[in-house]
Amino acid sequence: MDQRERPSPQEIRRAQQDNPKIREHDLAARLGISEAELVAAHCGLGAIRVEPRVNDLLTGLEAVGEVVAHTRNESAVHEKIGVYDKVVTGNRHALVLGDDIDLRIFPKVWAHGFAVEKRDGKDISHSLQFFDAAGKAMHKVQLGPASNLDAYQKLVAELESSNQEPILVFKASGANDDAEVPEQAATVEDLRECWSQLTDVHQFFDMLKRLKLSRREAVRMVGEVYAWALEKDAIGAMFQQAAEDEMPIMCFVGNRGCIQIHSGPIKWVKTIGPWINVLDETFHLHLGTHHIREVWAVRKPTKEGHVTSLEAYGADGKMIIQFFGKRREGEGEREDWRFLAETLPRIPGPTAA
Repeated sequence: MDQRERPSPQEIRRAQQDNPKIREHDLAARLGISEAELVAAHCGLGAIRVEPRVNDLLTGLEAVGEVVAHTRNESAVHEKIGVYDKVVTGNRHALVLGDDIDLRIFPKVWAHGFAVEKRDGKDISHSLQFFDAAGKAMHKVQLGPASNLDAYQKLVAELESSNQEPILVFKASGANDDAEVPEQAATVEDLRECWSQLTDVHQFFDMLKRLKLSRREAVRMVGEVYAWALEKDAIGAMFQQAAEDEMPIMCFVGNRGCIQIHSGPIKWVKTIGPWINVLDETFHLHLGTHHIREVWAVRKPTKEGHVTSLEAYGADGKMIIQFFGKRREGEGEREDWRFLAETLPRIPGPTAA
């Protein structure tokens, strides 16, 4: 669809007025536009374009105080309530390492930003929303009752763009942005040899890149010494057991521009239809299990002994969500987490269906 075929800002705003209960993500899909275009249509009418200067954003957010950090992909929504502190800036990678908000950010992917004000009767909400070049949501910062509105408004003024047009110049993702690398780019023997030599979980991505393998192809190939397929309800079983045992876990949800992490126990797990929901005081998660095609338990060697993750993949081969037992750098894996991961229901055979 080219720009001339897309609905005008007025048509977009009218569609939102006519469908107030439809999620913005779903309405954008219905209109055949990106979510960023939906937000951009309100520039001058509740939305302000801001520059996606990630380092300036992160260093300015600490003064805003307690907020909700929101990162999602098509199948999972991850929300953490806390403060943006312990920030590490960088052009290729930026980090937030606070006790509550823990992020890995890839600034070059962030292309569009908006400060959004919404009114619902007497209530007014404020948020910062960031998108990639194709208009897909990367990260959102939602103000709450304890947030410093003055500091937020000062940050918005510092980031405000000179371009306040309500039309987004649409740019589709490159053809290979999200494509999987060709299958079987390396032999099983090569993969097992490299895998066995890992000494840190952070070396895994470089190994995949070197061997020209996607993550899913690697776990499918490597064999049950390092990875085994689980039943699709294994994630739900893990949540229930972890909550009952008050076991601290790490939960990763990400997209091309941001990975958000929860570290700690979970308490209140509620399943509604196909959605698993965690509704704790400072951590909210919504996971669409109907999007999960494969679940794997994955074992990686480290200097402190192997660590075990649970990984769920969608039909497109992309990882939806990942879990570890909570641990600090230099520590071994929790025995209770390892036992839980190794006793979840398996699918017989070397690969998932």
